[in-house]
Amino acid sequence: MRRTFQATLATLLAGIALFAASKASAAADAAPAKPASRAEAVALIAEARRIVTPAGIEREQKVRIGGIEQWISIRGNHRANPVLLVIHGGPGYTSMPLAWWNARTWEEFFTVVHWDQRAAGRTHLLTDPEVVAPTLTLDRMYADTEEVAAWVRGELARERIFVLGHSWGTYLGLRLALERPGWLHAYVGVAQITDMRENERRNWRVILDRAHRAGDADAVAALEALAPYAAPGAEVPMEHIYTQRRTGERLGGTLAHRDNNRAESAMVRLAPEYDDAGIGRAWDGNAFAAPYLFREIIDIDFSGERSFDVPMLMFLGRHDTIAHPGLVAEWFEGVEAPGKRLVWFEESAHSPMTEEPGRFLLSLVGELRPIAERAGDVPPPR
Repeated sequence: MRRTFQATLATLLAGIALFAASKASAAADAAPAKPASRAEAVALIAEARRIVTPAGIEREQKVRIGGIEQWISIRGNHRANPVLLVIHGGPGYTSMPLAWWNARTWEEFFTVVHWDQRAAGRTHLLTDPEVVAPTLTLDRMYADTEEVAAWVRGELARERIFVLGHSWGTYLGLRLALERPGWLHAYVGVAQITDMRENERRNWRVILDRAHRAGDADAVAALEALAPYAAPGAEVPMEHIYTQRRTGERLGGTLAHRDNNRAESAMVRLAPEYDDAGIGRAWDGNAFAAPYLFREIIDIDFSGERSFDVPMLMFLGRHDTIAHPGLVAEWFEGVEAPGKRLVWFEESAHSPMTEEPGRFLLSLVGELRPIAERAGDVPPPR
């Protein structure tokens, strides 16, 4: 009797083990395999974000701008949507390889054009730096901007487009709004540049105050060693700018609730625009271009420009210590334009499109689409 019971129990246990093994095997078969490589992961992202709507557009191409080849991306769910040209910051901090995760939803409402500027992103990898270096001036960069805007208008058959500038890109975008207002439905400045030296001085004081409140003696010492920082007429060495920027970043001035922007920058590693060979060089242009262009950037001053012939919007992160939001708000209060609106992002610093992406989308759509609708620049009802 005991032997019979033991034999039955053994058979039962063996059956349970066999059943569990078969279930585990089935689960393993059903679970998706992990990507075997970066290339495979990127291919998954590229397929997931692929524009599949019948009236959509999805293109990447090199366009000859200012005598060199420059990369442009055009993406949108409906070709009849209004066009939004994005002018990235930096110099050299391209937005195109970040768009797969922070701007995909924009493409439902706009035909979004990203452009890797001279000495930025993949454009930087196309040309000999020794050839490009002498051309890195504010006037040449603005001339490129005009050429790109003209090409986009012609290529997409639009009389007017929206332009969004971010950080350094706001110099190029605001100048375009001043010099070519007939090309624009409206201008959006995200982390706008105004009076650059005053901007630097105010941010230095904000960061120093944060360092004192945080009890960060090293940061206080590093900042105080820069004084008088960005004094009128004085040269501002790049190492001083880097010290100020790095210290501000640690104290939440780049991304409001982080002490660095590595999480944002790392998204480039999965950008479908780059192959495995090029991905490690995505930010090369930033390090290359900044020392050349900051010689002129430090003296940018739009404080006397108050009259515009296009609607003007400012999207400002409350905690920004790169583009001082208070300085921008003061300037914008005196701006005269056919329409203007300042939108605050209370949980953002320098990059509200990544820090508050939902609110950023709502603001873009809510502010820009009505302008396009009044101009008749929207798809017909379906």
